[in-house]
Amino acid sequence: MLTNLAIQAGGAVTTALAGAGGTTGVGNGRHKFLDLVNSALQGVSAAQGAATSAEAIYSAGVPGATLGKALVASDRAEVAWNATVAVRNEVVSAYQSIMNMQF
Repeated sequence: MLTNLAIQAGGAVTTALAGAGGTTGVGNGRHKFLDLVNSALQGVSAAQGAATSAEAIYSAGVPGATLGKALVASDRAEVAWNATVAVRNEVVSAYQSIMNMQF
């Protein structure tokens, strides 16, 4: 389900998720993971910026700007944000599970 949300979000989020496979080496894998997270967050930020811009352009009455375009951009930003929050929640849950393990 999370993959479907990311696909709907478009942009860098899907590109970052697609490039996640096949890391070799502990150090290289760690940096690639951080790059993946960073690019995904930049994609979410870009989607939010595009939504804000589309809404402002529509509000200003620029020719060619439609309500549909503004709503689609806003929905994409919302889906990207919801996917980010869902991933964060899963990471926190995994961390809590590990911390609660008894050795």
